[in-house]
Amino acid sequence: MEPRKRGRKRLGNRKRYRTVMLRFNDTEYERLRTIAGSYDLDISERGTISPLLRRLVLNGEADVKDRLPNTSNLAYHINQIGQNINQLVKLAHYKNLRSPNSSLVSEVQKANGLLYKLIEITTERQTG
Repeated sequence: MEPRKRGRKRLGNRKRYRTVMLRFNDTEYERLRTIAGSYDLDISERGTISPLLRRLVLNGEADVKDRLPNTSNLAYHINQIGQNINQLVKLAHYKNLRSPNSSLVSEVQKANGLLYKLIEITTERQTG
């Protein structure tokens, strides 16, 4: 029986001799942190960002499952939910029904406010 090899796998002819240094400003670094977070990677840990950047650069694009979610689609669906809630509230008022949750109208207004903030953030990202 052969003795077990221990330690790190040898790269052989795949050993990397070339280095590339990247510098980011604060906004670029935060964007990089967000991208790494979408891959469930902690950018502060040593040895995590290089494989990610290598994969993104050499593959050209990330896999569809690894991309950040499209926030405009999310905003659309939240808006649709808000419209459904508004229709239910109008129906309840029309039929003069009272629900145990009397603060439903204020909750709808809060949801609409959050939706407008989400739309503002997405438009800032698209223009910035």
